[in-house]
Amino acid sequence: MKKRTLGFLFVLLGAILWGVGGTVAQRLFQEDGMTVGWLVAFRLIVSGILLLVLTFLFKRNESVFQIWKQKQTVLQLLIFSLFGMLAIQYTYMASIQLGNAAVATLLQYLAPVFIIVFLVLTKVNKWKSRDVIAVSLALTGTFLLLTNGSLSQLSVPFSAVVWGVLSGVALAFYTLYGKHLLAQWEAVIVVGWAMLIGGTSLGIFYPPWNISVNWTTETVLYLLFVVLFGTMLAFWLYLESLHYLKPQESSLLGSVEPLAAIVTSVLWLQIPFGIFQVFGTCLIFIMIIYLSISTEKPEPSENPNLNVLK
Repeated sequence: MKKRTLGFLFVLLGAILWGVGGTVAQRLFQEDGMTVGWLVAFRLIVSGILLLVLTFLFKRNESVFQIWKQKQTVLQLLIFSLFGMLAIQYTYMASIQLGNAAVATLLQYLAPVFIIVFLVLTKVNKWKSRDVIAVSLALTGTFLLLTNGSLSQLSVPFSAVVWGVLSGVALAFYTLYGKHLLAQWEAVIVVGWAMLIGGTSLGIFYPPWNISVNWTTETVLYLLFVVLFGTMLAFWLYLESLHYLKPQESSLLGSVEPLAAIVTSVLWLQIPFGIFQVFGTCLIFIMIIYLSISTEKPEPSENPNLNVLK
C-alpha cells in the first residue's frame, strides 16, 4: 500500500472515530444517565495515561518527562491543559448532552471563524476577502443549522447552543495558544500531559470511582469506545497521517468528523435533521474546505492544523 494511501486511510478513520465518539457519548448521556463531568474526567485521565505510556514504551522517548524541567513550559502546559484541553472537552460534551452530537460538532467547527475575528480585532491581521467570505458562510450556515428555517424556535435548546459556541471559542484558544508548545515538543507529549492534567483537575470534583450509573454490558462497551477509539486511537491515527500527508491535507480530510457525527446521530439515534439544517451544514463544510485549500499564504500566527490538538 502506498504511503499516501495509508495516510488518507489513517486520517479518515481517525476523523470518523472522533465523530462517532461524540454520538456514542450522547447515547451514554441520554440512555445511561452518565454525567458530563464524570465522562470528561474519566476520558481524559485514561486517554492521557495511555498516550504517554505508549509513547514512552514504543518510541522510547525520554522527552515525555523533559517537558517538566522548564518553568516557563510548565506554566504554559498548565494553562493549555485547563483553559484549552479541559475547556474544549467539557464544553463540547455539555453541548452534546443538552442538544445532540451533530449540532455540537458543527458549532465546534466554527473555531476558524473565531480565530479570524480574534486576529483582526487584536490587529495581528487585516480583513481579507477570504475572511469575509468565510465568516459569511459560517454565520449563514449556523443560522440555518440552528433555526431550520424557522425564527420561532431553535433546533436545539439555547443552552446547547451556548455550550457549542463556547467549545468553538475554546478550540480557537488552544489552537492559537498550543502552537508555542508544539514548537518545542511533540504533539503526542503535549496532548498526553494536557489530557492527564485536565482530567485530573476535573476528577477532583468528579472522582472516576464515584458514579451512579446502572452498569450494563452495553454501557461498558460504549464507554470503552469513547475513551479508546473515539479519543486515543482517533488522535494517534491523525498524528500518524501527518507522516504521509501535508498538514493542510490532513486538516481538510479531518472535516469528515462532523459528517460522521451527523450520519450516526440521524441513523442510529434517530435525531431529526431538516432540509434547512442540511443546507446550513453544507455551508459550514464549504467554509471549512475553503479555508483549508485557500491559496493565500497563511499568517505566522495562524495554525493550519486545527485538529492536531483535538
